Amino acid sequence: MTFLGLTRKSTLRKPFRVVLLIISVAVTFFIYGLTASFIAGSQGTAAASDELLGVMNAAGRNQPLPMAYLSRIAALPGVAEVSPIVRLRGSVGDARNVVAVSAGEPDKLKAVSGEELGLDPSMLQALDTGWDKVLVGRALAEAQGWTIGERFTVSSFRTKRSDGSRDWPFEIAGIFDGKSSSTDTYFVLAQYRYINEGRARGKDTVATFALRPEPGVAPQELAPRIDALFTNSAAPTRTLSEKQFLSAFLSQYADVKHVVTLVVSVCFVTLLMIVINTMVFALRERRFEIGVLKTLGFSRSCILMMVLAEALFVFLLGGSIGIGLAKLASLALPPALGLVFDQSVLLRATALVFLLGLFAGALPALSAMRTPILSAFRTR
Repeated sequence: MTFLGLTRKSTLRKPFRVVLLIISVAVTFFIYGLTASFIAGSQGTAAASDELLGVMNAAGRNQPLPMAYLSRIAALPGVAEVSPIVRLRGSVGDARNVVAVSAGEPDKLKAVSGEELGLDPSMLQALDTGWDKVLVGRALAEAQGWTIGERFTVSSFRTKRSDGSRDWPFEIAGIFDGKSSSTDTYFVLAQYRYINEGRARGKDTVATFALRPEPGVAPQELAPRIDALFTNSAAPTRTLSEKQFLSAFLSQYADVKHVVTLVVSVCFVTLLMIVINTMVFALRERRFEIGVLKTLGFSRSCILMMVLAEALFVFLLGGSIGIGLAKLASLALPPALGLVFDQSVLLRATALVFLLGLFAGALPALSAMRTPILSAFRTR
């Protein structure tokens, strides 16, 4: 009988109980895998760049900036390219079918974020054939069942047209895929001139300016210089990296990361209480066996390692099942959910499996190691 063989037989002494523990661990790590994937994705923040910058109104995202700021930002040393961005949110058909539209100048969009979005010259040429032509992200196109050449209408929540209508018709000129699978492609790219000329209010204003620094220019150094240009203006600015910009957008609704972390922490604490309590109870049933093992010459450290191995077996098997199911779910669920199960999620989940397995087995293992032989024999 080898050490691993003895550990396996001890672990599977009560198969039904072990299966329940493995299921509990699997469910917990399945929840962790999904929530960690959501945080990693966060509607595109996983793929968001620290190199690209966004200039917004310091008073908040809903406050516009004058289009006149464009030339002043572009003239600042260290700025390679700037693109104005106007955002329009509305529904297509069903009021619950919400679609986001970002409008900019095609050439400038290509220079600023064309590589990240996977925009090629043919797409920009198609976009420039008509004011109402748009490019649709692959994730949105698949979710809506849209194809190139199809027309759709976005009923805006806030932006009215000059004629008082809230309906904005568009025609799909192309579909972009993004640089990688983690790139957010659940939105529409439209032309700034179409939205600007057609809206009833806010002409010649933008929601934000997206810009790319010149090679060798640190974004962290460029951002305060941009904000210093407009410190004493009627509309001071706040410049953030793309990743900070998207995180700030999500934090308007809730501190998603903290909420998710709290929920997952509660799950892990509950799991540890269940596993530790079950293992302590199981070892009480085996006190006599532990006394026999010590009598036969098994050292205290060997008893300690055996109990820890039992806990690790439960967590490794259950954790692998849960993590695997979370990976499959992230691939099967709609891209609009923004689940990104990348290598960082896998590494953190694997580390948690080992840490929680060792922690759960520590108390029962120490108790078994310290059990006196005579005290163990008195249980019979």
